[in-house]
Amino acid sequence: MISTFTYEALPVRVVFGRGALSTLKAEAERLGLARALVLTTPQQEAEGRRIGALLGDAFAGLFTGATMHTPTEVTERALAELHATGAEGVVAIGGGSTIGLGKALALRTGVKQICIPTTYAGSEMTPILGETRDGLKTTIRSLEVLPEVAIYDVDLTVTLPPMLCATSGVNAIAHAVEALYARDRNPIVSLMAEEGIRNLASALPLLVHEPLNLDARNRAFYGAWLCGCCLGAVGMALHHKLCHTLGGSFNLPHAETHTVVLPHAVAYNAEAAPEAMAAIKRALGASDAARGLFDLVRALGVPQALADIGMPADGIERAADIAVESPYWNPRPIVRDAIRDLIAHAYAGERPGAVASRAA
Repeated sequence: MISTFTYEALPVRVVFGRGALSTLKAEAERLGLARALVLTTPQQEAEGRRIGALLGDAFAGLFTGATMHTPTEVTERALAELHATGAEGVVAIGGGSTIGLGKALALRTGVKQICIPTTYAGSEMTPILGETRDGLKTTIRSLEVLPEVAIYDVDLTVTLPPMLCATSGVNAIAHAVEALYARDRNPIVSLMAEEGIRNLASALPLLVHEPLNLDARNRAFYGAWLCGCCLGAVGMALHHKLCHTLGGSFNLPHAETHTVVLPHAVAYNAEAAPEAMAAIKRALGASDAARGLFDLVRALGVPQALADIGMPADGIERAADIAVESPYWNPRPIVRDAIRDLIAHAYAGERPGAVASRAA
């Protein structure tokens, strides 16, 4: 039975498909951008210059300093470049690092944004910005940071390294998983969430072994878009709070942190969200949601322990303390000792099962 709900569609224009990058100049013109600053990470400078060439006379300059967790000091340098070039908008190509930087600039100046994602992070579909200042990551939700256009060109993901493909894909799955038990969930978002998980879970194992499988890449990008829509439409819960805590406080890699933590966060919430667990099981074709996610990550061959991605053992207690400060809404109450156990299990990379019983 469908209960009363509220669903608000976000005004993002999406251009999806192979060769979609060819529409960039037309999209910039449609937004009225006479000058646009291209944003990349240091590793993507060459790609940034290629994007600039596609903009033609609208190419105002290139900022290559984007980095994970959107440190405010990087934003200040980019802001100076934005003002120096007289750009009216930004074109962010890459994953959450560059797209997050574009959002930070939009928040401060109101510039328009065109996003060209090359990973599966999903930030381009959300009105959410996470920024890090003095080692602490905070998030805001505001339409002021929502990009105007997202261009999904499947061809741009072909060079995505298999391991990054895997971890950013699981990062996307995390958005859909938490949308299924969000406080403001609704039937529309739940449909997108289950479909997003299903497409990514079926495509990612293929892409690890067959990077040039374009059908799998298309399904993965489609799934990631759906998961990004979920992230933008409803609130997140414990998993995202933990990942923001761990990433911002210990400078852990964003996608890898999501990949490690997700099965354990799901195990923590399993008994409190049975309908969500049923949808996850259907999407994965698994008998248990948390263990199904753990087994998917194991099949992808990526790290499954926080210890393997730079988390210090003596950080577990501190992480638990931070995680219970200003907690996100969660279907199961946030209890400090239970969260400490969850983090310890994730640190060790143990298969879920003990978390739920120990945290009960």
